[in-house]
Amino acid sequence: MEYKNPLLREPKRSLPKKVALIGAGAIGPDICYFLKYALPSLELILVDIDLKQLDNARSKIDSYIQKALSYKKISEKEAEDIGSGITYTTDYSTISGADIVIEAVTEDINIKKKVFAQIETFVGSDAIITSNTSALPAKRIFSDLRNKKRATVTHFFSPAWRNEAVEIVDWAAADRELVNYLCWLFCALGKVPLVTKDEICFMLDRIFDNWCNESGFLLGIATASQIDKVAREFVFVGPFSVLNFSKGNPIIVKTNMIQMEEGEHYKPAEIFKSVDTWHIEGNVPLPKEIAESIREKLLGILFSQSFDVIDRAIGSIADLNLGCQVGLGFRHGPLDIMRDLGEPEVARMMKKFSESKPGMPDQKKSFSYYQTFYRHILVDDMESIKVITIRRPHVRNALNDEVNEEILSVIKEGEANPQVTGFVITGYGPSAFCSGAEISKFPELIGDAMAAAGYARDTSRLLRYLDRVTKPVVAAVNGYALGGGFELAMRCHKIVTTENAWFQLPEVTLGILPGIGGIVVPFRKWDKSAFPVFQEAIRFARRISAKEALSMGLTTKNVDSYADLIEVALSEVKNSVGNIQRVRDEPVDIGELKTVEKPSTEDLALSREVDAIICKTMKQSATAKTFEGALEISYKAFGEVACTRAAKEGISAFVEKRKPNFVGL
Repeated sequence: MEYKNPLLREPKRSLPKKVALIGAGAIGPDICYFLKYALPSLELILVDIDLKQLDNARSKIDSYIQKALSYKKISEKEAEDIGSGITYTTDYSTISGADIVIEAVTEDINIKKKVFAQIETFVGSDAIITSNTSALPAKRIFSDLRNKKRATVTHFFSPAWRNEAVEIVDWAAADRELVNYLCWLFCALGKVPLVTKDEICFMLDRIFDNWCNESGFLLGIATASQIDKVAREFVFVGPFSVLNFSKGNPIIVKTNMIQMEEGEHYKPAEIFKSVDTWHIEGNVPLPKEIAESIREKLLGILFSQSFDVIDRAIGSIADLNLGCQVGLGFRHGPLDIMRDLGEPEVARMMKKFSESKPGMPDQKKSFSYYQTFYRHILVDDMESIKVITIRRPHVRNALNDEVNEEILSVIKEGEANPQVTGFVITGYGPSAFCSGAEISKFPELIGDAMAAAGYARDTSRLLRYLDRVTKPVVAAVNGYALGGGFELAMRCHKIVTTENAWFQLPEVTLGILPGIGGIVVPFRKWDKSAFPVFQEAIRFARRISAKEALSMGLTTKNVDSYADLIEVALSEVKNSVGNIQRVRDEPVDIGELKTVEKPSTEDLALSREVDAIICKTMKQSATAKTFEGALEISYKAFGEVACTRAAKEGISAFVEKRKPNFVGL
């Protein structure tokens, strides 16, 4: 069975034990480090004909390990495991016995074919063979393979050890089970697999290469610095800065020359053939009319290529929208930008762009067609149960109003459908259920008690619906659940976890408090024996491990793997039909609460004033006659705490990416 969430699939293969990578150039070492970081026990063979390249690759991988050590992302033991088990060699015979071989040599089809001939000489018939090409169709580069069904393209994005995107090409000769396995594998290792058709440049490179190429043509009216400045409205790094980092000018020429098979309108800008590095200045003057011309041309090419990808079904709408953010560093997906501009403005821009660039793809379907999709969730049907996966890996599955509304729409529709038994909510990938709520709106709430309370109340629409939904909802927590993510799990009727899961309410470290029920629900839903742990979690951001959560009754099952997690979650849904565990609608005695002189977490002094507000709110909400009344007390408390100096300091520190200072607050 194929599912939208790759980790719901049951692969016939297990994780690889031996992987070979051919090509120690620009991206090869990065792919190696990604693989060893994800699978430290992996036997890895790096092959290249150039000994100097191999030495450089070894140095690069060692530098990545040392940097991770210095940032305390890995332990000394993990560093040792990652660095060991790597063979740097010119000898192709060492790849014998590899489960997977990844080719990452230069974008020359003849060289690639020679490499594949060598690979087939030494590996077994069941070994997977993939290419890291960014532009060459699989049907061309694998045309001479004896066994084509075990080969496809796995296109990594730079820097491959950190960039989460990987395109997987579903082409005619490939075994469908191969594509499914690679999607499962890369998702399990922390990547975001995006399936594409076997077209020139696939999906994301069509966006990136033409975005850069159009920027090259714009050099007739503006400088590289000015173009980058305008582009940063839409991307975190401008096109010329990216090209400098990746030494990508020749790549733009090469890929657009290949795209010219589809028309002369893809001709590369001549300037890319004569410039090695772009001079980028910081704050450059930019006349308004030039800025607007740049903006419209960049959006024109972005929309043109997006329409083409969707209209030709090169990739799905959702994958394109997410892939541009994850793989290419766009602040918002192209379909989001279109939505925010509105249909008339997009139509005006595209008319102007098409007139200036005849032959470029244009919109073929209605505007609503390109907007009707789930942007942030995946929905799968399993055994009459809707499995909802929050898919926002670039922000660790964080919640916002759109995510909440998408989840709510699925639950409302499923509740009205007699064929649906219940729901499971989980997170995308192996490590995060949900990192909490986005705090982009928080700065404007500081100092405004009414607005902050209203925000907490409005943000609770999904949770209040879960409180009264007639079909069971189970949270399948596949990693950490922080803040609003923990509060979402609380409002589900049962919680199951993987062993790596943990829970935390870190709001006090921002100078605020859990505002959408986290300060109320634990005491009205679980046994008194768990109250001390909940109190510490709310007041001092105490972490709760999966093992501890099970022992205190917060969760019902704790399992080894994602597959087991979903299996037990489905079982819990079935067992809960007609027997939903509700939040109690009556007062509760939570015992005595005493403020402390110097509240703190392990490494941070907290605000005494905020702790006092939390204690007061916990006490008042616990004695409220109804659950609804208790929630209203917590909303107002969120408004109160938003007016403290601690909230101003905590939110400012988060935005400025520094440690807050709550001393004296």
